[in-house]
Amino acid sequence: MSRDEPLAWDHPDPHILRVSVSDEHIDVMRHTNNVVYLQWLEAVAWSHSQHLGLGPAEYEALGHGMVVRRHELNYIQATRLGEHLSLATWLTQVDRLSTHRCYQFIREDDGQTVFRGSTHFVCVDIAEGRIRRMPPAFFEAYSAAALPPGALKD
Repeated sequence: MSRDEPLAWDHPDPHILRVSVSDEHIDVMRHTNNVVYLQWLEAVAWSHSQHLGLGPAEYEALGHGMVVRRHELNYIQATRLGEHLSLATWLTQVDRLSTHRCYQFIREDDGQTVFRGSTHFVCVDIAEGRIRRMPPAFFEAYSAAALPPGALKD
């Protein structure tokens, strides 16, 4: 695959963050450590949320935040030092209490999907740490960005 060809995303228009695998990402097995993928999930999710106008400052101001209830992580191929990856995310479902977010990571050099995952987030009151309904700003931003049913390819 040439770098000029588009990457084969599962979503028609995902939010993308580019990263390069560096020394600090590599473990004793000489590939990217699985904990790094979790850090990348967080980075691309925050990047997308901030793109939607909901960053840490807005979370603080509204007194609410989204926290992980469940992750599903599927490591498909190893990634190695020096490789360039495109990390993609999109929202698939939003209700008044939670969001569901999917991820796909593609190695840019050969266009191979190396990772897929998903996260179920719930909204919490930051001061109390209890699950609460999303403030209107959260619900409006996240639901506007969520995929309509049937939008993903099979």
